[in-house]
Amino acid sequence: PLTDLASLRRQYDGFLLDAYGVLLERERALPGAVALLADLERDGCPWLVVTNSASQLPETLSRGFAALGLTIPPERILTSGGLLADPGVAGDLRGVRALVIGPEGSRRYAERAGAIVMPFEEDIDAEALIIADQQDLCWPDHLDLALSLLVRRLDAGAPLRLLLCNPDLIYPVRPGRVAVTAGALAAILEAVIRERWPERGIGFTRLGKPSRAIFEVACRRLGASRPVMLGDQLATDIAGALGAGLDAVLVGTGLAPVAGAAGNRVRPTWVLPSLVE
Repeated sequence: PLTDLASLRRQYDGFLLDAYGVLLERERALPGAVALLADLERDGCPWLVVTNSASQLPETLSRGFAALGLTIPPERILTSGGLLADPGVAGDLRGVRALVIGPEGSRRYAERAGAIVMPFEEDIDAEALIIADQQDLCWPDHLDLALSLLVRRLDAGAPLRLLLCNPDLIYPVRPGRVAVTAGALAAILEAVIRERWPERGIGFTRLGKPSRAIFEVACRRLGASRPVMLGDQLATDIAGALGAGLDAVLVGTGLAPVAGAAGNRVRPTWVLPSLVE
């Protein structure tokens, strides 16, 4: 069923908001986004931006949003990369040697979690493999080194913690154009695991949407009794929120949703054609 912002404001007392596709595109704030945030702030309604970003720290994202006219303080941003510092989600990473796929911001997330970030080099020995983001990936060398680490550790029966910040396989760049992201890199390594050690059932722990964990952390931080999620992606924003027991609103203001067969079976609680009232 269709809805509008006024109806949502009457029904819910807290808002979880996806960033890209709901509040902004790559180079501009989407219509209605500035007014929505201003109205929520004015009325004292708790809100939080929940994003699968794991390449930029919240303070970096906040500055980028500000350049587009969106006032979003770092404390209002929950990223999948930030969950690395939550022991209840990613385990305790303090003192753990970790190989991190992703740019400088991704490595900073791991360091803030207490991990010792290892360089990409031959015969690297690490206790955790973190796939945060596809940016700055030296293809295929970095993935080959990560795969070699995985094979050495698992063949030796040594533990290796596998963490995936952004489970998205692809993301929309513009209408008619998509690109691979971190989840696709993890899928390559998981295909090797299934082929080489089919009996072990090993895979990456997924931190970002649609995992239940990020929504549970978001709701605890929000502190609302009846929160709702606004997103533009059926397979991540909507499916994840519904799986965590939240109502979910599919927003029609952003880029076309990337769903696939699983996402196409998802039915949002509401459809919001636009943020503009």
